[in-house]
Amino acid sequence: MDPKGQVSTHGIGAPAGHEISAASPAVLPGEGRSGLPKTVVAPLPVKAQPAQPRRRIIAVGGGKGGIGKSLITSSLGISLARRGQSVVVIDADLGGANLHTALGVSTPKGTLADFIHHRVESIEEVIVETGIPKLGLVSGAYDFLTASNLKYFQKTRILNRISKIDADFILLDIGAGISLNVVDFFLLAEVGLLVVVPEPSSIEGAYRFLKMSFYRHLWSGLKGTSARSVIEHAMDQKNKYGIRTPFDLLETVDKMDPKVGQILKQKAMTFRPRLLVNQTRYPEDERLGLSMAAVCRKHLGVDIDCLGSVQYDDGVWRAHRKRTPFVVVSPDSPTARSIDQAAGRLLSLP
Repeated sequence: MDPKGQVSTHGIGAPAGHEISAASPAVLPGEGRSGLPKTVVAPLPVKAQPAQPRRRIIAVGGGKGGIGKSLITSSLGISLARRGQSVVVIDADLGGANLHTALGVSTPKGTLADFIHHRVESIEEVIVETGIPKLGLVSGAYDFLTASNLKYFQKTRILNRISKIDADFILLDIGAGISLNVVDFFLLAEVGLLVVVPEPSSIEGAYRFLKMSFYRHLWSGLKGTSARSVIEHAMDQKNKYGIRTPFDLLETVDKMDPKVGQILKQKAMTFRPRLLVNQTRYPEDERLGLSMAAVCRKHLGVDIDCLGSVQYDDGVWRAHRKRTPFVVVSPDSPTARSIDQAAGRLLSLP
């Protein structure tokens, strides 16, 4: 925070000399121990069960590659660990794993692929130390051809097992783009965090990602109904129903079956991703998150919370080249402080 009490908005992940043009960034295309004593019930003593630890699973994604998503994930993990939270970061960027590099860790022998292919019994067996107290790492799968084609039940199995890891926070680096692997991990996590940079291609990619995620979110709640096929058609912009926006979709389903339409509207209200703007350079870049939230509210009909912005810093890529996390090298820099503020907002989410 600066002396005036404003949030420091300082970036992670861009190569040196990469200039960003942020003209009209808000213009998008068309469119949330136990300390109990033992309880004795005569005649047998019964131990009270300790309270289960609360775990929060956060999926970090992006509509486009090259936006510093892995560096954001690793930096948030370090910041949360420094705040006393036990954290495990998991590279779920199937086939494109690089989270270990962002943390300066040598390529681990055990990876997420070993769990996917049942070579190990549990994910805990492939968690490695990072050198940061309270921060563990599960490296990603490198066998792209098999790992990148997971079935839905395999993804739910992974998330179900991840939810049992004994940690306060679990951060998933889920990769970029709008493939079903990426979108499903984003939706299956408790919190979906979308990273965007102030470039037209990134903004457009983020909008497509949110729209696809929203449709997939609705689709997952309509098993066994005819409305599923309507949503599948809606994903094609040239669909036969003339659906162009989520509002069109909700109206079309409501006309077909008001009961299902009401279910769909209730499901829509539970879609609430978070947004983090990375690599900002100009004042208008720092306002991008709020602008995108307003546009998504208008065209998607959903609320998106912006966790803030992270200013571009040449020191980030220099630290990455040395395989050392930037927030470790420069913990007092504006960039590191803004990452820490975003971590604080994740801690305060209801």
